[in-house]
Amino acid sequence: MGLSESLLPEFDNEMANTRKTLERVPHDRPDWKPHEKSTAIGGLATHLSNIPTWAVYTIGQDSLDLAPGGVPLPGATPVTSTEELLETFDKNVATARAAIAGASDDDLFKTWALQRAGNTLMTLPKIAVLRGFVLNHNIHHRAQLGVYLRLNDIPVPSIYGPSADESPF
Repeated sequence: MGLSESLLPEFDNEMANTRKTLERVPHDRPDWKPHEKSTAIGGLATHLSNIPTWAVYTIGQDSLDLAPGGVPLPGATPVTSTEELLETFDKNVATARAAIAGASDDDLFKTWALQRAGNTLMTLPKIAVLRGFVLNHNIHHRAQLGVYLRLNDIPVPSIYGPSADESPF
């Protein structure tokens, strides 16, 4: 079994759990945030819907510059409805899954670099980037979104076991 084959079940599980969480995002208050230093719920949901695109960048390129020539890349366009959010997420997940499925072990052991204005911020094997900056990054922000849901009295989905609102058992 190759690395991509071993990664896909984990990817599929995490993306399904993320989708369950995104389905609950309230779009009637996209600017709500629990603290002035926090990201607004609409921006956080948009970010989560776009994290899978990092798999495509990671596999298809040897680096990504967040500010080529010193100019930051444009931010994602905020979504305005649950339907749009899920459509964006589903499209990005499908594209990411195809990229992962098509990657060889040799591809995944190649080094990838994150840069800003030509300066290298980090370099890791592509497989480590997929785990750390796609899967773990997704899990981190999904948990953050779960707290936002709780603070808005929206039921938190069961992810790895029962939540206070749901039990898969």
